[in-house]
Amino acid sequence: MNKKQLGNSDLHLSPIGFGAWAIGGGDWAFAWGPQDDNDSIAAIHKALDLGINWIDTAAVYGLGHSEEVVAKALATTSHKPYVFTKCAMVWGDKEDKREITNSLKQIRREAEDSLRRLNVEAIDLYQVHWPKPDEEIEEGWSVMADLQREGKVRWIGVSNFSVAQMERAAKIAPITSNQPPYSMLNRAVEAEILPFCAKHNIGTINYAPMHSGLLTGAMTKERVAAFPGNDFRRNAKNYQEPLLSRNLAVADHLKEIGTRHNVSAGVIAIAWTLHNPAITAAIVGGRNAKQVEGVIPAVTFRLTEAEYAEINTFLAAHPAP
Repeated sequence: MNKKQLGNSDLHLSPIGFGAWAIGGGDWAFAWGPQDDNDSIAAIHKALDLGINWIDTAAVYGLGHSEEVVAKALATTSHKPYVFTKCAMVWGDKEDKREITNSLKQIRREAEDSLRRLNVEAIDLYQVHWPKPDEEIEEGWSVMADLQREGKVRWIGVSNFSVAQMERAAKIAPITSNQPPYSMLNRAVEAEILPFCAKHNIGTINYAPMHSGLLTGAMTKERVAAFPGNDFRRNAKNYQEPLLSRNLAVADHLKEIGTRHNVSAGVIAIAWTLHNPAITAAIVGGRNAKQVEGVIPAVTFRLTEAEYAEINTFLAAHPAP
């Protein structure tokens, strides 16, 4: 397996990493619906057994629960993957109705909480989840740099930052990585953010390469209609008409290409993002071992230039309404 170095770090990543968003469970604003912890642990174990060497989670996923599940999985395997997590999204207790807010003023407390939940001595990559509030970026990034100097975190990165926001942070301390959304349904980062990261040796680990399940080839209108009430995708614009029909048509085209190689549409969608040289590696979620097995070919599968062009031609011919 070819691994790529993440920015200025000593981390060498497998082409895909295990994304732990969905395994946080259902009791928060951006949940994916109910999730069985045993399925989550089995998914993580399967990913590690098949060669994935990094896990990406966040404190807010399941309001701390995702990190706890990751810790349980790591306690029952001999694999020692890199563990990445994020800060700057905080929540209250049940009396506060678990309202989620953005704050860069509580990063030190968040780091201690994540270290405890993950049961690790140091976090391999600690990322600012969202640059909100914007006026707190410098203060928050200064604390991130302090945590790195203290050895509580090994490397520090950002997520969802603009070029201007990365430039501000970089004046305080080097940025190891940026984590933006990137899929063939969301290409906003191509114009400025990816070129900036490539120029400044900032690694890029993209999330939602299959656009939260839309490009897996397994999504249907009937499945969308049956989403539980606490699945955030019920209200996501790309899961609403007229975008839904267009996006499922894109997935059908990916199925056609996948059939030629005996891989799923999801693997094609992941490979499309990895085709961009600015991408270090892609974050791929899995809610059970079977899902992990379905996407693991993305570790080695690569599109030819002709196939990449074919997909882009299809996308141009079928623009979003």
